[in-house]
Amino acid sequence: MRADNVFHLPGSGSAVIKQVGKKKRKDPLPFQTMELRKRVKLGKPEHYWHCGDTTPDACGSSVTCREDTGEPATTPGGSRNGTGSNILPLWPWPRCVSMAAGLVLAALLALAQAWRVNAIHENLLWFSQLMEVEREISFRTECGLYYSYYKQMLQAPSIQQGLSELIHDNLTESNRTINLLQRMNIYQEVFLSIIYRLLPIQAYLEPVYFYIYTVFSLQAVYVIALYLTAWLMSGSWLAGTLTAVWYILNRLDTTRVEFTISLRENWSLPFFALQVAAVTSFLRPQLTAVQQKVMVWLMFVTTFCFCLTWQFNQFILLVQALVIYSLDCMDLIGSTQVTTLYLVQVSGLLCVWLIQFCNSMILGSLVLSFIVAALFIKHCQPGLKTGGLVVRLGKLLLHSLLVLSLTVTINYLAKKALQLRSDEHIFKFIKSKLGFGLTRDFDANLYLCEEAFGLLPLDTLERLAGTLLLHPYMVTLVMLTGTLVLVALRNLSGGGQQAAGPLDEQRVDEGGRAMTLRPDIAYNLLHTLFFGLLAFSTMRMKYIWTGQMCAVAAYGVCGPDLWTLLFNTLRCHNKSMIRLVRYTVPLVMIGCLYYKFWPRLMEEVSELREFYDPDTVELMTWISSKTPKRAVFAGSMQLLAGIKLCTGRVLTNHPHYEDQALRERTREMYQVYARRSPEDVYGVLRSAGADYVVLEDSICYERRHARGCRLRDLLDLANGHIMDGPGQNDPDLVPASDPRFCEAIKTDAAEYTALFTRTFQNKTFHVYRLKKKRKKAKATAEPNQAH
Repeated sequence: MRADNVFHLPGSGSAVIKQVGKKKRKDPLPFQTMELRKRVKLGKPEHYWHCGDTTPDACGSSVTCREDTGEPATTPGGSRNGTGSNILPLWPWPRCVSMAAGLVLAALLALAQAWRVNAIHENLLWFSQLMEVEREISFRTECGLYYSYYKQMLQAPSIQQGLSELIHDNLTESNRTINLLQRMNIYQEVFLSIIYRLLPIQAYLEPVYFYIYTVFSLQAVYVIALYLTAWLMSGSWLAGTLTAVWYILNRLDTTRVEFTISLRENWSLPFFALQVAAVTSFLRPQLTAVQQKVMVWLMFVTTFCFCLTWQFNQFILLVQALVIYSLDCMDLIGSTQVTTLYLVQVSGLLCVWLIQFCNSMILGSLVLSFIVAALFIKHCQPGLKTGGLVVRLGKLLLHSLLVLSLTVTINYLAKKALQLRSDEHIFKFIKSKLGFGLTRDFDANLYLCEEAFGLLPLDTLERLAGTLLLHPYMVTLVMLTGTLVLVALRNLSGGGQQAAGPLDEQRVDEGGRAMTLRPDIAYNLLHTLFFGLLAFSTMRMKYIWTGQMCAVAAYGVCGPDLWTLLFNTLRCHNKSMIRLVRYTVPLVMIGCLYYKFWPRLMEEVSELREFYDPDTVELMTWISSKTPKRAVFAGSMQLLAGIKLCTGRVLTNHPHYEDQALRERTREMYQVYARRSPEDVYGVLRSAGADYVVLEDSICYERRHARGCRLRDLLDLANGHIMDGPGQNDPDLVPASDPRFCEAIKTDAAEYTALFTRTFQNKTFHVYRLKKKRKKAKATAEPNQAH
């Protein structure tokens, strides 16, 4: 049979033969690697095969076996094979049928997830029956801001003019012209609007439905990506099925797309999941040169799409870079693979930097500084992977300190050179989050006081346990972590010889069992560990962790490796028993989940509710009909995003918080909820060009947050004033000399009516128009100010 017929599919490993007393002979097959390895001395002479490129069983897996007995060896994350052959027929029909069934099932589960979130969205809002203004109001907070640019592009006379208006925008921030394509990650709205304009579907599909259907379709992509990752790890599409089922059942903890459609994470996380699947495939043993190139391009494209669609991409890629760095330190992947993965990340970021008009925030990102430092120090330390265990641990400690120091230095110099301060609030938030002192910084406290940025609630774990996900995940995590530690210690104790040898060489313990960990399994293990820690510290990050959690747990249940290790530990190993358990356990779990949750799913998608927000509808209708089109509105970030979408009026500030000047302006606009004099508030509003200010009772009399986290409390702390209500105050805080503006202006006192005129009010909102000061009043104010 020709060597061209050799294929490496999910579950395959390296083709390595160890044999005693024979000389190394030349392999007659050009694509089959055969190496003579040094025999590990045991109490009894034995021969070992690591034969992974063999015909998989019905689950797509293979067995590592001994020559003398044919008994499978324990290889966590490794491969299994029941024959001694390394040659595969060209796509045998059972494998074709199995793979086709797996792909069809993946597509069906993905479509089920997309249909489900769309049904929930429709039923919660009765979206199809809403007026246009109500539909737009349903895009809450920053979602409305992002969707407004999709609407703006569709309303533009031409695509070219629409792009020009985004590049030279003077509606989003009053008195400023900004490049939205540089500042914000809104290329997805641009591309989607262009596609909608070009396709002949305007008569059949409304723009809003084209938008939300696209986002819900990305959920299907997310499910497929997780499905493929689990399949690649375990060699069984049954693991992908269990992963998808877990993802769908744990909707509250895996996604929030049905009510936050336009959030950047809903666009980017599917691409990130695809990137993880591509990296998993890239790290699999014995890929051909063509397969490696294909995987590298897939990693680049998915990394680029992920970075382009989310402004927080640099922090996610930093975690991923730390995972790659850890694998490199533990000698689990080769230097070429490390460099390739780093360069893929750098290439993706730099391409986004170019397409975002040289966004300086990307060049000043911590992940770029880390990758440059890691590659430079690695190049300057060629003898890092030599010596004994103690020597190598010492070298790794020194190496890590050098990388950390150089990372901080490069990042500091880059930000100084670029005069970059856009992400200062994030580092202040992280510093306070880690317990390095409390802060009165207004921007950092906005994050600290939000539930989404708090610790992971314990009821999350209860829900995950209720769907039979948490316990298999924890068992898999413990067993794989133990294997990782053992393999890392053996790699480090091997010194230069191990570093010089192939990475897939098996290491045999005293019981005659080979202890290995495939690079792709190690990568996903560290991935879920790092993002798990991130999720526990910041609840919003759980949406990245839980998807990966499903894939790792499914690998533990459906893969052969952990079952083999368990049965060997119990000294009741039987190959047929392992295969039976691998099929039976996941099928029983899926059956139990169906019995328990199918009625709930049907009830969930059939629950009917209705959108109801008459006060906001009344406000938007009044603004659209009673105010000038170029009127400038001040207010809370969340409300102004809706005003931009529904009315197209000019804003003073907005929820996209990644700009230093905008954060300073937002803090000034929020002084309407602080204890400030009417003259002070009028001055800051006028400086931003505001014509109207919208006050919200839900903020002025807020009860949602505890004392110290209400918006008025954050403003009082930032201004050095004592907070409202009973409780402790810092000794350096002083009583304010003025009443709270949002309350006092409703009294219609003379000092307020001289500067503000109430033009609209309902149970929730109060709109005031800023009067233009007369020259006489201005002249009398100047001597007072000088005095």
